[in-house]
Amino acid sequence: MTQPPNQPPNEPPNQPPNEPPNQPPAGPPAGPPSGGFGAPQDPPPGGFGEPTPPPADPFAKQPPPAGPATGGYGSPPTPPAGGYGSPTPPPPGSYPTPPAPQPNGYGYPQAPQPGYGYPQGAPGQPGQPGYPGQPGMPQQGYGYPTQPMYGAPQPGPAGSGGGKKFSTQMQIIVAAAVAVVLIIGAAVVYTSTRGDDDKGDQASTSGSTGGSGGKDGEGKGSEGDGLAGGSEKAPGSTKSKVAFQLPQPEVASVTSVKGSWLTDKAYVKSGVNEVVAHDRDKGTKLWSVPVPGEVCGASRHMTKDYKSAILFKEGKPTKEKKYPACNQVGVVDLAVGKLLWSKSVTAATGGDRPVQFNEVTLSGTTVAAGGTSGGAAFNLTSGAELWKPKVGADRCYDMGYGGGEALAVVRKCGSYDSPQLTIQALNPATGAPLSSYQMPAGVEYASIVSTKPLVVAANVGDTAGDGSAISDFFSIDAATGKLTVRISADAEKYAARCGSTDVENCRAAVVGNNRLYLPTEDHDGTSEYGDTNEVVAFDLTTGKLLGGRADAGDRYSLVPLRMDGTNVIAYKKPPYDKGGQIVSIDGETFKQTLLMENPGDEAVRDAETLFSIDHSELLYGEGRFYLSKQLISERRDSQADEKLYLVVGFRTD
Repeated sequence: MTQPPNQPPNEPPNQPPNEPPNQPPAGPPAGPPSGGFGAPQDPPPGGFGEPTPPPADPFAKQPPPAGPATGGYGSPPTPPAGGYGSPTPPPPGSYPTPPAPQPNGYGYPQAPQPGYGYPQGAPGQPGQPGYPGQPGMPQQGYGYPTQPMYGAPQPGPAGSGGGKKFSTQMQIIVAAAVAVVLIIGAAVVYTSTRGDDDKGDQASTSGSTGGSGGKDGEGKGSEGDGLAGGSEKAPGSTKSKVAFQLPQPEVASVTSVKGSWLTDKAYVKSGVNEVVAHDRDKGTKLWSVPVPGEVCGASRHMTKDYKSAILFKEGKPTKEKKYPACNQVGVVDLAVGKLLWSKSVTAATGGDRPVQFNEVTLSGTTVAAGGTSGGAAFNLTSGAELWKPKVGADRCYDMGYGGGEALAVVRKCGSYDSPQLTIQALNPATGAPLSSYQMPAGVEYASIVSTKPLVVAANVGDTAGDGSAISDFFSIDAATGKLTVRISADAEKYAARCGSTDVENCRAAVVGNNRLYLPTEDHDGTSEYGDTNEVVAFDLTTGKLLGGRADAGDRYSLVPLRMDGTNVIAYKKPPYDKGGQIVSIDGETFKQTLLMENPGDEAVRDAETLFSIDHSELLYGEGRFYLSKQLISERRDSQADEKLYLVVGFRTD
């Protein structure tokens, strides 16, 4: 999860600068983010939210310098003879010794460590078949998915060679040579294999939090209804054209415009103190719902009849109150353009001060909003308050909620110096815990990747020092609260990322088919210049890295967006001289089907690549693809004549 070379610099965090911090309940302060997304940062010149022109290589208009990049961050180690995964020849006169198993330190089931980023195998050896998994779960329509962000690279241990473990073939060689095989405790040595016949398979993935889904939350694809396993259809021509471009509104300071949704008739986007619906193909305004202040949060989930939840500030900034609080919760009917209800609540600890919220989610008919100063749940239709999290003697509070197919919470207890996090599956109607799983010691923040199945990401012991907030994924049985498996995800190998203070803000990690799909970090490709990456999958029952992979192709980089039935929808970030692509990846075979290829002309290319994938909202559905901003800011003098966009949309015929 290191910074890929030649990528635009990160845009600002989602919290505007100098925003008054949320007040925690009597007890521990929430604590500063430890390098994760959401940590306050100094604004770039000219303010947050402005698009930054990409660097000269590879996004510049002139060709990059000839010759392959070498020694760059994120580059894989030199492959051994025979390719990755091939048995390493033993040194002369000796045989390698199998590594001693390392306990995980917590007594939990530990997933085996994979090799560099994607499955490997000896030349000519067939790939290991994937596990059949479970049927995909429906998704709550097209909410805005998460995008990956990249932190600074971090060197691996000297001589680690990417941290590969001994393969099964090597163990056999060692056993034959010295007749000794040590198998101790729960140590597992596993390397997925991939045969030469799989070289043509390509794919990419990306998805919203949890579950697999398709149009309108149905999540069921079939032969003849789009691609096998999904509902998205490959068009007669995959060449796209610009549907519309919405100019960026003029603002005086950093302004939140979080939230975008795609219905059967409209592309809906938060604007300045409003939510606006646009014709999906022309961009013309269909309706607008004004709100008193900035839209400071939005649920990525949506009901089948197109309702979703938002957060907004109590008013506009004034001289007396420069930073109005984000304390209003509301539900918008995205089909007709109506704010069904809005309200604020006071903290469960008492007092009359409204709770400030950081995030909001939706599960079934329950809207759950959370923050460090408290939380609450409401009925989707009426707005009636359903429950508030209890604040006990152990100084606990709900950090945030994950929604979608089910509802889960990250609950924090204890002192600032010694916090204890618990993951709970909740009854959405009452807030009562259905099960609880206590995270390992040393975890300050955790993120909910999926609620059904329940998958959580965390930075255990602050070992992922790249700002990704992920060192491990935890697959949890939501019915019992027992850990199914813990999957180690080396930050130098995998490019997913979560927000430390936003519980439901995981990017480029998508769950479906009882699998966790992750992109690898960018690394050298086979072309003369330019990087590439892959998408791989872990079994959520065994924790094993499965055989097969989806290759981005030279100079492209895959970003998982969401599930479509049992398929994965992904965006391919383009090289400097081409447009981006949308692909559908078969969740079992990793075969890739092209759904859209954007124009490569310079003006269109520039508009597309000026959207930072790290901090933009990406939506794809029914032959339409939209990139939009989450934050905008005042135009700099240097941008006086520059075209700045809030949204750019593409469509196929």
